[in-house]
Amino acid sequence: MPNQKLSTKNTKSVYDTSIVYQRHLVLNEKYLKDPASAWITDSAEIIGKNLHDPFRTLVSINDKMKVPFKIGVHKAVGGDHDFPNPGDLLCATLASCFESTIRMISNKLRIELIETKIKVNAQVDVRGTLMMDKSVPVGFQSMHIDAFIMAKNTNEKILHKLIEGAKLSCIIYQTIKKGIPITINSDVKTKN
Repeated sequence: MPNQKLSTKNTKSVYDTSIVYQRHLVLNEKYLKDPASAWITDSAEIIGKNLHDPFRTLVSINDKMKVPFKIGVHKAVGGDHDFPNPGDLLCATLASCFESTIRMISNKLRIELIETKIKVNAQVDVRGTLMMDKSVPVGFQSMHIDAFIMAKNTNEKILHKLIEGAKLSCIIYQTIKKGIPITINSDVKTKN
């Protein structure tokens, strides 16, 4: 966690019980010896079927698992929006990466999470993609995260730092924010 100081005595006891810390320790050693092994490739693939249907497809997520996922087209651009659309997947990607980053940092610091809720919204003016107005950019113009965390054995200041740490460590957040602004509203609570 950025800028959080733990004493050596506390650090050892906190980290000794963290599965995330133990796994990161092994990975850190591996990546120090072989930096090239730190490069990964995530994937998704669509092999077009039912090409007569312009509003639905099936994407396979991950080369090894090939998890099938039905995709639809948003009604704002003529689809039926009967399945998640690519914008929904973009929001899901950011929400899942952000929440899992919070979980891993919490585990490392032995913060006992009681509840998390991450909601992501993305805003786009679809006139650009429909080529109605050349001044309207094609692409999402902004995204917003509502983050709620409730945890034990900590305080609200630490939980706000946890969210800041997630912003710094979340790969999807850091990737998307280079292209569009992402605002965040955080609500944290502690429970004793």
